[in-house]
Amino acid sequence: MALWNSTGLRGSGLEESINITNERYRRENLALVQKIPTSIIPLEFDQEHHKVKSAYFEKKSTVDYIGVVQGVPVCFDAKECRMPSFPLQNVHEHQMEFMKQFERQQGISFFIVYFERDDAYYYMPYRDMQFFWDRAENGGRKSIMREEFEEKYRIPILKQTYIHYLEILSVDLESREDE
Repeated sequence: MALWNSTGLRGSGLEESINITNERYRRENLALVQKIPTSIIPLEFDQEHHKVKSAYFEKKSTVDYIGVVQGVPVCFDAKECRMPSFPLQNVHEHQMEFMKQFERQQGISFFIVYFERDDAYYYMPYRDMQFFWDRAENGGRKSIMREEFEEKYRIPILKQTYIHYLEILSVDLESREDE
């Protein structure tokens, strides 16, 4: 079990933007995608403010989001980085395994990666992340340069916080049909 600390909140701005997006998608009947809460075991409470001060993660989480987009099951994880490359240590083996199994069940798995430095959001299909994961496992780079993210998967931002990933999901679906 890992101790919950400030690194556990890394990416919370990204997740909040995705939550707003998902709520908009739900209101517009485009998709029903929900954040998967991470189970914690509280250790210490702030009685005065009714908050958890410290906790342990109960178990490894799978992905951040899961749902359905017009009949298509989807799951994805949101990742954020401040560097010009995305460190693969931010992706965990159990997440890759869950996504692999999800795809075997005809679902679509992907990552949304935010490069804070460039204010750029990218959709990365599971199969592409698997390529980079395998490259690292075989002694190659342990990170993905921003330039290695495909521009066709760059997510447009609408009204500041609206991360319109469904548009890019459709690009992914079309490329799967072409394969």
